[in-house]
Amino acid sequence: MALFRKLLIANRGEIAVRVARTCRTLGIRSVAVYSEADAGALHTRLCDEAYPIGPPEARQSYLNVEALLQAARAAGADAIHPGYGFLSQNGDFADAVAAAGLTFIGPPGDVHRRMGDKQAARRLMTEAGVPVVPGYEGDDQQDQRLLDEAGRIGWPVMLKPSRGGGGKGMRIVRAEGEFTAALHGARREARSAFGDELMVIERYVERPRHVEVQVLADAHGHVLHLFERECSIQRRHQKVVEETPSPALDAAQRQALCAAGVAAARAAAYVNAGTVEFILDPAGHFYFLEMNTRLQVEHAVTEAVTGLDLVRLQIEVAAGRPLPFTQDEVVVRGHALECRLYAEDPENDDRPSPGRLLHVAGPEGPGVRFDCGAVTGSEVSVHYDPMLAKLVTWGRERSESIERMQAALRDTAVLGVATNLGRLQAILAHPQFLAGEIHTHFLDEHLRESAHRAPLPPEAIAAVMAALQTTSRTSASGAAQVLPDPWRDLGAWRLA
Repeated sequence: MALFRKLLIANRGEIAVRVARTCRTLGIRSVAVYSEADAGALHTRLCDEAYPIGPPEARQSYLNVEALLQAARAAGADAIHPGYGFLSQNGDFADAVAAAGLTFIGPPGDVHRRMGDKQAARRLMTEAGVPVVPGYEGDDQQDQRLLDEAGRIGWPVMLKPSRGGGGKGMRIVRAEGEFTAALHGARREARSAFGDELMVIERYVERPRHVEVQVLADAHGHVLHLFERECSIQRRHQKVVEETPSPALDAAQRQALCAAGVAAARAAAYVNAGTVEFILDPAGHFYFLEMNTRLQVEHAVTEAVTGLDLVRLQIEVAAGRPLPFTQDEVVVRGHALECRLYAEDPENDDRPSPGRLLHVAGPEGPGVRFDCGAVTGSEVSVHYDPMLAKLVTWGRERSESIERMQAALRDTAVLGVATNLGRLQAILAHPQFLAGEIHTHFLDEHLRESAHRAPLPPEAIAAVMAALQTTSRTSASGAAQVLPDPWRDLGAWRLA
């Protein structure tokens, strides 16, 4: 069965670059889209074609379904890959793509809606026998009913918007007296972010680990897993460091967890690549958290240990091909780590740090991968997620993967904006991380006190030293000799 002739990537940055590179290996022409803020961005240069879709604001460009479809029609594309973020988990967008006669690289719209609704997803998982955290997902949303259910579940509890993600609207409530205020705050945030204030209550698991299962399913009834990823190092419910295999699981736990992931995908009638997320309590019990109906940022670590190209598999499945291997043929070799590099200021409450990148240098070497969506001269916009790149390392064992990541972080330089590079270095050097003793509150517990600004790279130090040198000297003949002034020669610049 033939693959696609031309594929539009409805995204930007690192993931658009990633998808374009797989398209090239498959002989598929890639089409970029860009807002006014992204004119000339790296992804527009790496794709075969590029089309403008609107102003910088995401809702007028990357979230504008009609603009994306118009670009696809203008380019003559026959498929659309949504990447991650933006419209990647929007069932209405998937339906609109199909209605336009194009192929959506992902599950159909009804699957997005089914698993994107936390209330419905909990019910579905319970019916499928997948362990879920004790909680309440009922339709009665009166304050008193929710308070009664929280008391029945047992304190502390977690309030979660039924629709949405990214940590928005979530509240931990530790006592009855805190509940009403937390509920009203969670509803306001959920209504603002998702247009819906329906809440789910779950027992809050103290010091949990976040472990997820990568699943793949085709349209021919085959569903399998590509094992698990550990994603416990998080900041404000956003993942920062991921790895596979999880250092917390033994063989029996891994088998049970992955089987639950496959059962969840079957229950959802899933097609394409997806991720079933679980929390793991200190006693080793796991519970369904949610399902991400798209490719994950951290898919690269799974690729590193399996040797598979997940984007290629997504495209092949969307084209109607069956999965080219069985579960028994999926083999994991070694250990992989991923660090997310963000343009965020650790000395300013990790707020985004927009600006022009004066210098970008990534690591190289055996077992090292640098997925970057920007280059020297690129502009970090205030309008989008500030993730710049992913650093991925592979080793025969976890210790070797960590050593390579530590070296990779030392070899990474970004000038012009503040980054979280120093924090990543601190995480990779922490004794608890090295021992694999991590949980979702690791950063708050161990690395809260220091901002961890990364040391200046050698290039920056050399530039400063050159600038401090005198701009004149006396020649051998005794005549004054004026030297180039590095501050003037730099042209327009900003102190990094």
